[in-house]
Amino acid sequence: MIAYKLFKMRANGTLGPLFINARLVVPMNRWMDAEDHPTKGYAHRPGWHCCLKPEAPHLAKEPSNGPRRVWAKVEVTGTTRYNRPESQGGEWVLADRLRVLEVLG
Repeated sequence: MIAYKLFKMRANGTLGPLFINARLVVPMNRWMDAEDHPTKGYAHRPGWHCCLKPEAPHLAKEPSNGPRRVWAKVEVTGTTRYNRPESQGGEWVLADRLRVLEVLG
C-alpha cells in the first residue's frame, strides 16, 4: 500500500528516522525491514511508522535546530493500522517493510 512518512533530510542528502534509530540511513527505492528498538520514553510500537496522508500535526514541521524534515511517499507491506486522534494525524500505519518512492519536500 502507499503511505507517507516524515524523515529528517541530512546535510549530505540522506534520509533518516526522526527519533528512533536516528542514525539509520534510509535509501531510495530499496526495501527495508523494520527493526525493533525499544526506547525509554516512547511507547513500544515496532515497525515503520507511517501516515495515510502527509500530515502529522503533533510534530513540528521544522525543528528549531538540526536537519530539516521532509515527507516521502512510501510503499509498505505487512501493515497494522492504529486509530489515533486527529491531533496526531489520525490513523497511523505500522509496517514490517518500507520502500521510499519519492521525497515530497
